Amino acid sequence: MVSCVIMDASSVDPTPNGIPEPMDTDEIQEVTTLSAEEEKDLGNEFYKKKDYKSAIEHYSKAIESSPKNASYYSNRSAARMMLSQYKEALKDAQTAVKVDNMFAKAYVREAKCHIALGNSQAALISLQTAKDLDASSDHVIMAEVRNASMLNQYQEQADVAASKKDYRQVEYYMRCATKISPACTRYRIRQAENLAFMGKYGEAQTIAMDILRGDKMNADAVYIRGICLYFDDNIDKAVTFFTHAMKLSPDHVDARRNLKRAKQLAGKKAEGNEAFKVGQTRKAYDLYGEALAIDPNNRKTNAKLFCNRALVSSKLGNHKEALEDCNNAIELDSKYVKAFQRRAKCYTELEMYDEAVHEYNKILQMDRSRENRQLLKEAEIQLKRSKRKDYYKILGVSKDATDDQIKKAYRKQALVHHPDRHANVSDEDKKITEQKFKEVGEAYAVLSDAQKRGRYDRGEDLDGNSMQDIDPNNIFQMFFGGGGPGHFQHAGGRESFGGGGGGFPGGFTFQFG
Repeated sequence: MVSCVIMDASSVDPTPNGIPEPMDTDEIQEVTTLSAEEEKDLGNEFYKKKDYKSAIEHYSKAIESSPKNASYYSNRSAARMMLSQYKEALKDAQTAVKVDNMFAKAYVREAKCHIALGNSQAALISLQTAKDLDASSDHVIMAEVRNASMLNQYQEQADVAASKKDYRQVEYYMRCATKISPACTRYRIRQAENLAFMGKYGEAQTIAMDILRGDKMNADAVYIRGICLYFDDNIDKAVTFFTHAMKLSPDHVDARRNLKRAKQLAGKKAEGNEAFKVGQTRKAYDLYGEALAIDPNNRKTNAKLFCNRALVSSKLGNHKEALEDCNNAIELDSKYVKAFQRRAKCYTELEMYDEAVHEYNKILQMDRSRENRQLLKEAEIQLKRSKRKDYYKILGVSKDATDDQIKKAYRKQALVHHPDRHANVSDEDKKITEQKFKEVGEAYAVLSDAQKRGRYDRGEDLDGNSMQDIDPNNIFQMFFGGGGPGHFQHAGGRESFGGGGGGFPGGFTFQFG
């Protein structure tokens, strides 16, 4: 509808030729006013073109002109749903049914908004009302009833899975629910929380950040960010987020509970670290055990605690316990390189050299550093050495024994295993004794020779011919003089090695215990 207001012609001065001069623009006012129905029709045109923002503008103008027309609110509700503005769309649909409580289509749109926002029970009530008013739209109504029913089913299945701590299943059902209810923050929060429980912190953080972009005051989303940091062993930052969540929502039970746990866990871990630093090894072991009992769900922090306790156990000489703690750490965090390195050292301490080499190969695949290459090389040498005679063990000395310690050890072992001392045993035992006596001589021949000892320590093969030339009797004679077998003498319960073939003047008597 267009109306023009034109000044009276008598008020205009004619020109000399009788033709009036052009009027000043201020003297002409053209006012264009569209009716409510025309605004609605324009809104419908924009809606068809998928220009929903423009459609909303025209529907709003129609409402301003005629606020008691339910169809205008219903149309604007539809446009707002297309822009995912479900809360605003719900208000429009609810206003429409207040204006006209017989408007079936408005009840259906109200139900769709409820479903999008995750309120399935309210949706079912609206759908039942719509069905009672207009049975002809039953196919549309039943489709939404199925959506609402599926939401109920997903929630029930998620609750059952949660009772079993099956985080993967809970996340799956919540993911399915969010496809039906894209605007339901509650479902998205629950999905994010279970992603965090599964160790998928990046995905959980993405959901939380997306929620916070739309609502900076959402305490649940702040809590999710905190729980991700907490489970990722960033406890100090987690405390900050839990504290902020409680400021936004003082009654936030999960934030309060995890804030308490985070502080306890950080404190007990710090106590254990400090005890270990000052040499209180047993106390450190106990403190790490107490820390492990605080929150079994914190896999990453507990993996570090197990690894720390494994180090303590190794210091205490409990290598089997250390190995078990390493296994626990790796089970909790399969990418924890330090735990693999610690386990490899435990294998070495327990002389499980095949396992150690396998472990270092695995570590090298995870971290191809020069240090890990060297550790693998050393493990391979130890494996090779383990397949040969352990000359250090045969003499009963450490791998860093001095020449004097090696000589002393040889004297002791040679006397213990000399065949003459075991002349009265069975033939089988004699063979065992002779073999041990020979091995003692071999061990001394290698470890007393700097060059041979160096090659032996590096895992290199020794010259086979030179090893065959070793005569244990010659080595024994070099130490004690005299001949070979048959020179042990018995005197008053004591055994001595003597004779006139040189050695110590008058013979030398050894007391055996």
